[in-house]
Amino acid sequence: MSLGLVTLGLSHFRSHKLARLSLDGRPVAIYGPNGAGKTNILEAVSLMSPGRGLRRASAAEMARRPEALGWKLSARLQGAGVSHEVETWSDKGTARQVRIDGKTASQVALGRIARVLWLIPAMDRLWIEGADGRRRFLDRMALSFDASHAEAALTYDKAMRERNRLLKDGVRDAGWYGALEAQMAQAGMALHRGRLAALEAVLAAQDQSATGFPVAELDLVQSEGEMPTTEPDLATALAESRFRDMAAGRALVGPHRADLYGVYAAKGVPARDCSTGEQKALLVSLILANARALAERTGAPPILLLDEVAAHLDAGRRAALYDEICALGAQAWMTGTGPELFDDLGARAQRIEVTETDGISAVQQGDLP
Repeated sequence: MSLGLVTLGLSHFRSHKLARLSLDGRPVAIYGPNGAGKTNILEAVSLMSPGRGLRRASAAEMARRPEALGWKLSARLQGAGVSHEVETWSDKGTARQVRIDGKTASQVALGRIARVLWLIPAMDRLWIEGADGRRRFLDRMALSFDASHAEAALTYDKAMRERNRLLKDGVRDAGWYGALEAQMAQAGMALHRGRLAALEAVLAAQDQSATGFPVAELDLVQSEGEMPTTEPDLATALAESRFRDMAAGRALVGPHRADLYGVYAAKGVPARDCSTGEQKALLVSLILANARALAERTGAPPILLLDEVAAHLDAGRRAALYDEICALGAQAWMTGTGPELFDDLGARAQRIEVTETDGISAVQQGDLP
């Protein structure tokens, strides 16, 4: 089987007081009423990768209420010749910890053993809201190819925050800025190149003929001016921009000013001007292209998390999505309000029904007919 979860345990996580799932590598269709706890399962799976998960929540927010004693997730990842035991938890709101095969590990280490991509309803407005969301989308894409992308992002953000503090304090001594700008230049160029490499890989993996989903034209643009092309050039640009940045109270040049620009290729229409259904189809297309590129590069498709994915897809595209997932051999976790949304999957998927009573979620496993 492709790399995927074969077990998943949740303890005091969100609405799940205690749950344990057994999987076999097939796609997983999760259904139940709104508020039952379906997305909470997907969030648990998303924490098998670096970061704050698909909701970008703090560790404290993930704890089941009213106990709020902490939470724990455990999983076994298994694939062709590969098996890992993963545990991640938080005690009473403390930063989440990770253990892989019984040894303490960093979150970045998760990105080296499993790749997880997701599409959630909050991302449906990706093309019409602020650039921050599009940068996060692109960085998740880059992270799926290179786990070190997370380290570059953390280093850059930390150095930029410290530099911004100097700017706001009105510090003018160049000596205070040099080391921070050197760090920003090194990490910033790594960040920029990682994004460009991810875009190149995903664009090359788009295939409308195979899926029926539209092809997107994508470009990485700057909100102002041009992004320097080398590390020394970025360091110089930061140094030259100090007084302008001081007036603004923040850095005005660098990869944090980038934006992802998308176009519906067949129509030549910017993604932000497309219909809701077209925007959803473009997002699905990019997630599938990302998955295909990863499968080609690593030999195994990523785990896919598709929350309420059928919401803006007609029956034809829904069936095409299921066929593509199965052709990839990906373990896709999908949610919907009713089992009929997954009829086209038939026996190709496992089924999990989620119900909720008195604020506690319960799961029941089975197969789709």
